[in-house]
Order: sequence, then structure tokens, then C-alpha cells
Amino acid sequence: MDALPIARLQFATTTSFHFLFVLLTLGLVTLVAVMQTRSALGGKPELTRMTRFWGKLYVINYALGIVTGIVMEFQFGLTWTGLSAVAGDVFGAPLAIETLVAFFAESTFLGLWIFGFGRLNKWVHLTLIWLVTLTAYASALFIMVANSFLQNPVGTHAENGVLKLDDFGALFTNPALAMSLPHVLSAALMTGGFFVVGVSAYHFIKRTEEIEFFRRSMRIGVLASLVGSTMVIGFGFAQFGPLGEYHPGKLETPEPLVGAPLGLMIQIGFVAFLASILGTLLLFRNWITKVRPLLYVMVPAIPLPFFAAISGWLVREIGRQPWLIRGRLTTADAVASIPAGQILFSFIAFTVLFAALAIADWVLMSRVAKRGPEPEEEAPAPRAELPVLSGV
Repeated sequence: MDALPIARLQFATTTSFHFLFVLLTLGLVTLVAVMQTRSALGGKPELTRMTRFWGKLYVINYALGIVTGIVMEFQFGLTWTGLSAVAGDVFGAPLAIETLVAFFAESTFLGLWIFGFGRLNKWVHLTLIWLVTLTAYASALFIMVANSFLQNPVGTHAENGVLKLDDFGALFTNPALAMSLPHVLSAALMTGGFFVVGVSAYHFIKRTEEIEFFRRSMRIGVLASLVGSTMVIGFGFAQFGPLGEYHPGKLETPEPLVGAPLGLMIQIGFVAFLASILGTLLLFRNWITKVRPLLYVMVPAIPLPFFAAISGWLVREIGRQPWLIRGRLTTADAVASIPAGQILFSFIAFTVLFAALAIADWVLMSRVAKRGPEPEEEAPAPRAELPVLSGV
């Protein structure tokens, strides 16, 4: 067996699974932060309950996403040792910063936010969720910095076959990063919006008694979908110009594995945009919750942004082949010199593990989503006064 295609398939599988978790995490945390902000500014009681309900779904997805991320990064040292040997000094720096930001800062703030409900001053508690949001976005920034370096290795020079970093700032002004980062973030916002709208539509189909709760949730979800889909299309097409400069010919005659997902991504993007416009128009006089045939479409529409995101990732990664680092290191030279059978075994093991995590995530989130929010008396608002600290 040839180890290269197995290693590529393994990394594609694990990264795709991880990206699905990350996409929803980034989108949901933004909406939860907005909900809690409106609640803290004196909004209606439903906003506090909305913060708790959608925040619970966010936390479930976040926890399982962390596990998939750890497994994915192990592969850099186990399967792609050539990448570490040639570009470890450059590629490893943003990944290390991302680990510190995501695994330490973000997790710490999130833990304080989870256990701070009803215990912390409401402004302190609100600050925590915004810190969680900002560190999540910072994590996405450093991941995209590392990925953009693979697309366009700026700010480096080769010395004895090893890439050395000349300008750390050049990594942040990389043309491959400028539009791709906001494209990813806006895709996450659109994903979070579609998720909130779909879950809310499910409860309206079931004729929920929480009319005001899910009506407000749907409004926020529709507006997030509109903003996200508008931005994702704009930043998506804005990448074509810089792409022609640092990777000419990539989109002129793309191979089927690039052209097909590119077309699918564009089509889903426009469908999501048109659906968001329609939903925004129907928000007036709450028509969006009264047209039942439309509600039945919203629920199965939840996966659409995920399909578009995976298609976009395939365009970005497969389009770079045969280079792992464009112009500097081929994918074939980067794979580790280990038997193909071992890579196949780890590929099967990782796939089974990730499939189990994805099923667990879906089961847990669907149970919480179907159950709906807690009764109002069980969801007290965060205290306005600072807690009295006692002994630990």
C-alpha cells in the first residue's frame, strides 16, 4: 500500500469532522453573547432564558470539538513529520499561540461563565462571555494564519532545506489570509443563525407554548443568517483576486475535486442568502412563524452551511496539491516514513472515534434542543451584586 493517499484521507477526514464542530461553536457563541448583552441591558426575562438554553447547546458542541482538535494536531507530529522538519519553526508558532488561546484562555473564561450563572455580578458575567467570544475568534485567526502560510509562504527564507522566519508580521498581512479569515467567520455566523432558526422552527411545528421565547430566538437567528450569508458571499468572491496573484491558474481549469465543491459552495451560499432575505421580510408581523410549510423547510436546512463549509475547505486544500507548502514542500515529501498499514490502522481508529463523537454530539444536542428551555422559575437571572467569597 501507498502511505500517501491514506495519510491524506486520514487528515481530510479528521479535519472535516473538527471543522464542523468549530463552525457551529463560533456562530453560537456570538449569538449567545448578543442575547446576554440584551438581557443585561434590561431586556425581557426571555433573553436570560435564551442565554441559558442556547448557551447549553454551545457548551455541548464546544466540549466535543476540543477532543477532535487534539486528535487532529497529533497528526502533525505522527504522520506529517516532513512538515515539522521543514517548516516547524514557522508553522508551529501560530499553532502554539492558538493552543494557548483556545485551550487555556478560552476554556478558563468559559468555565467561569458556566459556573458563574446566578453567582457573579451580571456585568462580570457578561464580560466573560465576550472574552470567550473574542478568544474563540483569536483562535480562528491563528489557525488561519498557519493555513494561509501553507497557501502562500510569506516572510520566510530557506536555509539548508529548512524555512526560517524573517518577518512575523508578514504572516498577518498574507494575501491568503486577508479575505479568507472573515470568510470563515461569516460562514460561522451564518451556520449559527441557521441552527437557531431550525431549532426554533421545530418547536413551532410542535406547537410550543414558548411562543415569545422562540419568536425572539428566530428573529436573532434570521438576522444573523442574513448578515453572515451576505458577508460570506462578499468575502468569498473577494478572494479570487489575491488567489490569482499567489496561486495563478488554480481556478482557471480546476480539476473535478476542486471544481465540483466550488460550484456546490457557491450555490449553497446564494440559496442561504436568498432564504435569509425571505426570512427577514417575513419577520414583519411575525409571518415567519405562521407559514407552516416554511417551518418544515427550516429544520432540514440546518446542515446546508456545513455542506458549504466542507466544500470550501476542499477547494482550499485540494487546490494546493501537489504542494503542502506551495512552492516549498510537496505533500509526498512531507508524509512520515512509516508503514502504510500503521497509518491505515490509525485512520480507521480515528474515523470510528470521530464518528462516535459526532453521533454523541448530535444525540446530546438534539435531546436538549427538543426538550426546550427550562421553566422560568428554574432559570434565575445572574445576580447584580458581587458574591461574598468564602473559604475554598
